[in-house]
Amino acid sequence: MSFINYLISGISLGSIYAIIALGYTMVYGIAKMLNFAHGDVIMVGAFTVYTVSRTMGMNPIIGVLLSVVVCTVLGMLIERVAYKPLRGASSPLAVLITAIGVSYLLQNLALLIFGSTPVSFTSVIPWKGISLAGGKLNISGVTIVTIVACIIIMAGLTSFIRHSKAGQAMLAVSEDKGAAQLMGINVNGTIALTFAIGSALAALAGVLLCSAYPSLTPYTGAMPGIKAFVAAVFGGIGSVPGAMIGGILLGIIENLSKAYISQQLSDAIVFAVLIVVLLIKPTGIMGKNIQEKV
Repeated sequence: MSFINYLISGISLGSIYAIIALGYTMVYGIAKMLNFAHGDVIMVGAFTVYTVSRTMGMNPIIGVLLSVVVCTVLGMLIERVAYKPLRGASSPLAVLITAIGVSYLLQNLALLIFGSTPVSFTSVIPWKGISLAGGKLNISGVTIVTIVACIIIMAGLTSFIRHSKAGQAMLAVSEDKGAAQLMGINVNGTIALTFAIGSALAALAGVLLCSAYPSLTPYTGAMPGIKAFVAAVFGGIGSVPGAMIGGILLGIIENLSKAYISQQLSDAIVFAVLIVVLLIKPTGIMGKNIQEKV
């Protein structure tokens, strides 16, 4: 039963990575840029819930809703101020360096406001969970809610992209920005919407992450953000289903590595697996080969 426990915990952790990776893969697929400040948006969302529920004493559900709003606005603000002016930059390094700068800016603002001492995050999910097989298999409420939330988000996002006008506009912009603009699509608005959705998902991921691992610092989103990026590349960056598959596989590999090999080497094993996968299939599990136009 211990293996099943580790496996379920890995799926839960992987679901969090998948939700974060969706933000990376959507922004890259549509705007063709890597938003490395995405991990710090997770931290902002978690601190918003902490401030509302612990400091102000309000209902945690209100904190979660406010967290989604704050992160959505923050994501759109980051896109408008930091990334939009560089969209036509000749070198992609300009956007990459700016993204790293925004990441450090958010981390240092959080350090000024909250300090570097870890704070205890109270789970917003009061449900204790379920016990099966005579108590040998225990599944926490946070684990169940995280897995279900990932499935719902994945299904909802896929349906939104396939069946809504805004989703179809996203697909058109991802294929060719110039052609989409000629067809009357608001490219700037579509990219801003992509950042808004990705940042809202980051807020939810931050709440789920800190509910499962209840320690919060200004650096909380840094490593999960990097691992979620790895998950997006693993699954095929630009592919929404690939982000989910990559995230869940990454979580399972990490958890089983910690359980059966070494906690210290688990991160190294995760990155080693990524290297092997990319050597075999450079575009990732569900990535597509892109033909260069001459």
